[in-house]
Amino acid sequence: MSSQATDTSIETPPQARGRLPLPWVVGLPLAALAWFLAYGHLGDFADGVIGLLGLTRDTRLGEAVHFFADDTPKVFLLLAGVVYLIGVVQTFFSPERTRALLAGKRLGVGNTLAALLGIVTPFCSCSAVPLFIGFLSAGVPLGVTFSFLISAPMVNEIALALLLGLFGWQIAALYLATGLGVAIVAGLVIGKLRMERHLQDWVREIHVGNATPATGGALTWAQRLGAGLHHVKEIVGKVWPYVVVGIAVGAAIHGYVPEDFMASIMGKDAWWSVPAAVVLGIPMYTNAAGIIPIVEALIGKGAALGTTLAFMMSVIALSLPEMLILRKVLKLPLIATFVGVVGSGILLVGFLFNAVL
Repeated sequence: MSSQATDTSIETPPQARGRLPLPWVVGLPLAALAWFLAYGHLGDFADGVIGLLGLTRDTRLGEAVHFFADDTPKVFLLLAGVVYLIGVVQTFFSPERTRALLAGKRLGVGNTLAALLGIVTPFCSCSAVPLFIGFLSAGVPLGVTFSFLISAPMVNEIALALLLGLFGWQIAALYLATGLGVAIVAGLVIGKLRMERHLQDWVREIHVGNATPATGGALTWAQRLGAGLHHVKEIVGKVWPYVVVGIAVGAAIHGYVPEDFMASIMGKDAWWSVPAAVVLGIPMYTNAAGIIPIVEALIGKGAALGTTLAFMMSVIALSLPEMLILRKVLKLPLIATFVGVVGSGILLVGFLFNAVL
């Protein structure tokens, strides 16, 4: 992948490996501080943007612009931070070792571990894509990475906490079980189909281990940190247009699609309400924290719980902006398979909730 990572055969004296050059010693903490400060003031930044434009969040345009101004830097900060950390961590593990660690020795163990990991990573679908790419670049099997990609936005601690507070522990527990089930089973199905050939060529080259070589103790810390920086430049440089377009689409829909329209067709009586809710949810884009208040409002207007949760799951696990970003990583047959398998699981969850509640 990088010039830093190509000379791994040259053994560096232990004394040199223990020293970090001054630019890294000073620059890395400053960069981390700047990252946290920027991430902590994204709302203020978005407020300032709509203020400069003379807009308010009371209007549809103002809400859409605020969403775009808030989410664009958020996704890029997460993208850069996650990809950098993965790039550094990769220098310690060979693709074979990482694959063995996550995939496990028994069928489904890796999918289960990846889905559980997704619970503790509070990412929306678009910002989970960097970790998806990072797992592939570390040699993790394709089906296991999909289990994470589905679980990370759909079954995270934010969703569970809000569901617990709004609907009680029974609903939260049922959502946890069904969400993990969708992530694990979908990952298993995609893994069984052996669709690695439908990864984009540049990702497939990373996936087979050509981009980041296995390293032992030969690299210095400066080389490891430099490898992470190169990883950011390569990955972000390839996907940033899709990120921007995806968030723009999501912002437009977020600001202009009325809730009343969706509530009117999400009743429990019509069998087609669950499929319709899933189809309506796919073009949306938001995270669990953003969609659950809408879920509460929809249920308050008479929408069925199963139908509404199916809508929620499709918004945060099958969003159109996510598909636009994944298009840079996956070929169309694999995207279609992903949507079909996950969509089928979400439909089953919606019908189950409507049947038992």
